[in-house]
Amino acid sequence: MALMHVTYFSQALAGQNEFLLVLPNDVPPFMAGMNPHYQRPMKTLVLLHGYNGGTYDWITGSSIQELAVQYNLAVIMPNGRNSFYLDREPTGEKYAAFVGEEVLDYTRRTFGLSAKAEDTFIGGYSMGGFGALRTGLAFSKNYSKIAALSSALIIPQLKNMKPEDQNPMANYAYYANIFGDLQTAEQRDCNPEVLIRRKLEAGEKLPEIFMACGTEDFLIEPNRAFRDFLSKNGVPCVYHESAGMHNWKFWNEYLEPAIAWMVG
Repeated sequence: MALMHVTYFSQALAGQNEFLLVLPNDVPPFMAGMNPHYQRPMKTLVLLHGYNGGTYDWITGSSIQELAVQYNLAVIMPNGRNSFYLDREPTGEKYAAFVGEEVLDYTRRTFGLSAKAEDTFIGGYSMGGFGALRTGLAFSKNYSKIAALSSALIIPQLKNMKPEDQNPMANYAYYANIFGDLQTAEQRDCNPEVLIRRKLEAGEKLPEIFMACGTEDFLIEPNRAFRDFLSKNGVPCVYHESAGMHNWKFWNEYLEPAIAWMVG
């Protein structure tokens, strides 16, 4: 298994950015021959980190390297900083385009990864869970499956924020910089629900969705609400909840089931 740290000039971000790549392209033949996942072409997973996280989060917090080898899966872990993986007009940084399209194009050209949507998935935890849902829907031509763990589906709450509020995660100015007008964010395409409605109206095929959230997680109610939204709109979703908090213990519990679901 190769682990690569790649820094390159991102057109989407108008500057240098980085990603980690796990590439199980050196598995010994005797090991590959015993594993049915090596009887098919390698698949690709873009894996997104959470708020205050970075490129190495999944490497240090999970067993993703072992799982990449086990499931013959190239794993791309880009640095999304605290962007919520959205394009930011005030700064010209297009994080949605970066993870939704550019990093895929770059790795496909450079490392020969599959260019097929059916071989390409996106997942994440917390802010990255939101990012996986929003990116997978916005760039559905590139992704066939989405895995969202403890997703920060906070947009419906933003309209209640005021500049003087003391938010434990970040202040009003941060959210306004990320989501724009907080009073209208719920009606714009930064909201995954808006994207789903548009695609359903247009008759477009949606990526398949896997969700999991812990019952003691502070984000459990927004995750349940999104699950109910999907059900109400006839969008299939594999949904799990079990005892757990907003931490690596829970995300590791569902990482392998999500990957097994993705690769079929």
